[in-house]
Amino acid sequence: MSNAPTYSPPKVWVWNRDNGGRFANINRPTAGATHDKELPRGEHPLQLYSLGTPNGIKVTILLEELLAQGHSGAEYDAWYIDIGAGDQFGSGFVELNPNSKIPALLDTSGDPPVRVFESASILTYLAEKFGAFLPQAGADRAECFSWLFWQVGSTPYLGGGFGHFFAYAPDKWQYPIDRFAMEVKRQLDVLDRNLAARRHICGEHYSIADMAIFPWYGGLVLQNLYGATEFLDVASYRQVSRWANEIAARPAVKRGMRVNRTKEADALRERHAASDFD
Repeated sequence: MSNAPTYSPPKVWVWNRDNGGRFANINRPTAGATHDKELPRGEHPLQLYSLGTPNGIKVTILLEELLAQGHSGAEYDAWYIDIGAGDQFGSGFVELNPNSKIPALLDTSGDPPVRVFESASILTYLAEKFGAFLPQAGADRAECFSWLFWQVGSTPYLGGGFGHFFAYAPDKWQYPIDRFAMEVKRQLDVLDRNLAARRHICGEHYSIADMAIFPWYGGLVLQNLYGATEFLDVASYRQVSRWANEIAARPAVKRGMRVNRTKEADALRERHAASDFD
């Protein structure tokens, strides 16, 4: 039974600046820049502006995997975007990503430079640019895209749905927590059944689909994302756990997960060279 009070929506919704929990200070119903601030540029062709959240980690994992394969053109500068301070609303960032969300990538290797935003789009762009971690044609390529966009469509129920109401909302209400917990467990079951017959998400080969799904659902299994490991009984999804542990053991994944973070002991706020990991 829900413990939430009855709510009667008004005829016209009006923004209440203080109603939004932990992230109320950065949420607003309008787009565009709030202040002038140019983005820094490093020496490498690929300039990443991001934060070490699951969506940001997807890209740094891929970049480190590309470098591990010997793709020297994947060298990159990773700049820290402090979303709590509103860096994503600076004019330079909004020019790169009008949606004001991390991550955003600028590829200066050609003329004109190419901007890419939305994490799945960045993964696809880089995989195609370097011809790696994405099947080239046919059923395998379709399968990879299906799972990549499964993550895009599914994860808002995990993050903006379950994560918000379970961990960040100003009050805990049973109905939304129950509703989104049910959906997240269904998603974990989807993954568990798929991985029962496969080493990786799309089959035997590691791909950008694994890199997209791992930071979110691997985060639930391995890192107690939202403090919900016990609540969601994630240990019962044994194939997801097996897969997540295998991905987490990859050296490039370990490096990628350190980038654009500040709180962990091995955190790397910004990355501008491989030697930064030393």
